[in-house]
Amino acid sequence: MGKLRFDLSGKTAIVTGGGRGLGRTIALALAEAGADVSVASRKLENCESAAAEIRALGRRALAVPCHMGKPEEVDELFETTIAELGRVDIVFNNSATNPAAHPLVTATSELFDRVYAINVKGPMLLASRAAAWMADHGGGVVVNVISVAAFRPGATIGLYSSSKAALFSLTRVMAQEWAPLGVRVNALAPGPVRTDMVKAVEGTGFHDAMVDSTLMKRVAPPEELIEAALFLASDASSYMTGQALVIDGGVMA
Repeated sequence: MGKLRFDLSGKTAIVTGGGRGLGRTIALALAEAGADVSVASRKLENCESAAAEIRALGRRALAVPCHMGKPEEVDELFETTIAELGRVDIVFNNSATNPAAHPLVTATSELFDRVYAINVKGPMLLASRAAAWMADHGGGVVVNVISVAAFRPGATIGLYSSSKAALFSLTRVMAQEWAPLGVRVNALAPGPVRTDMVKAVEGTGFHDAMVDSTLMKRVAPPEELIEAALFLASDASSYMTGQALVIDGGVMA
């Protein structure tokens, strides 16, 4: 029964940041559950590699280069998906940027704009385009991947954590505005996950502090979030909207 509730046969998903790390893992999991997937990322070669794996599972896949900080590319991602795959039922806003640790006094206006363009504006624009389409085509699901840092911000990651908090606030508003349209909107809030961003700080005090902040004292592989992602994308969460599902190993700090 549980597997049936996760069934995504006949659905089409867009996964941003889907060329590597958590996004790639989610894209493949959605395909294994029966969905066709449009894989978006800044590097086309990463998208094409992920799309090839999805096709090997017997699903249709697109590889779409997209910089989420550029509205024209976000529009192109949505339009290409509709044109090539015919519909959009699920949007996973996973793409994000996390600049090197900076105290706020050293943050520039340009850095602020870049972080918020990729982490907030791009996801909002894509979700809005999709929701307007879903409203006329039977509804759908939006999942905004935020971070436990949205609820537990820390020194030197102010731009990242505040942008994720902003995306969660938008998640709550999206849920309120789009429930009458048949569109559910939730957030997935991971703790430390072994993505490229986390690998880049391995061996540093920042990484040690991140691990120590969890009760389980470890970083999770992306595969540990598969069931959470499928839950939010599928009918298994049919009575859930406007919420955050926190999967963080027990972050207490």
